[in-house]
Amino acid sequence: MIATIDVADIGVRSTMRSLRRRPGPGDVPGLRWLDVAPAVPLAGKRPPGLRRAVLLAMWDDEDAAATFTDTHPLARRFADGGFHAVLRPLRAFGSWPGLPEDVPRNRVTHHEGPVMVATLGRLRLSQTLRFLRASRPAERAAIDADGFLWGTAAARPPFVATVSVWSSDDAAAAYAYGDAQAGHPQAIARQRKKDFHQYSAFIRYAIVSTTGAVSATSPVPDVGRTSRPAGPTSR
Repeated sequence: MIATIDVADIGVRSTMRSLRRRPGPGDVPGLRWLDVAPAVPLAGKRPPGLRRAVLLAMWDDEDAAATFTDTHPLARRFADGGFHAVLRPLRAFGSWPGLPEDVPRNRVTHHEGPVMVATLGRLRLSQTLRFLRASRPAERAAIDADGFLWGTAAARPPFVATVSVWSSDDAAAAYAYGDAQAGHPQAIARQRKKDFHQYSAFIRYAIVSTTGAVSATSPVPDVGRTSRPAGPTSR
């Protein structure tokens, strides 16, 4: 399985169009799952804006992902003024449509270089306040954590997600589990006590390749970047 994540300033009209017309697995060869949501700054208190959007997808293989990226109208909306990452799962916890059961579940991974982490949830709307009270401290802790490079949240309730980039898998693991009293472990404890979500997944990825930038800055160091030039960016 291969995943892709796109983050781009596509404008309000394109975001609305993308939210209304999201292809499913039966519409695109090799697609296992796809969703689009407006981006939200980590630990933000305001509702999602509609200028920046996040596209997350899971694929059978790199060829299917590349064909979609090169040819599909939805992907082309994200091509200019955005960031695109091709990812390989290192570990996962939980379940999600399109996520294979054979992805390793152990906490410890051995990978050199930066990693990307995605948290995905289908929120129980009755648990929204509990979720926000737990997730905001966890997101603030991420921003301040050693090895944190970049991140964003995304929300189109009941779908909620975060995407973050870390300097190493050790840094990502230390944030997630290192201090039981810190924001993220406390959020995990609250979820285990009473689940926020109908279903959810936490996935750590190796970065296969990246192109483009967000607000003129690449979220990922040059390791693994392809040579295709970035499109124009906006702040």
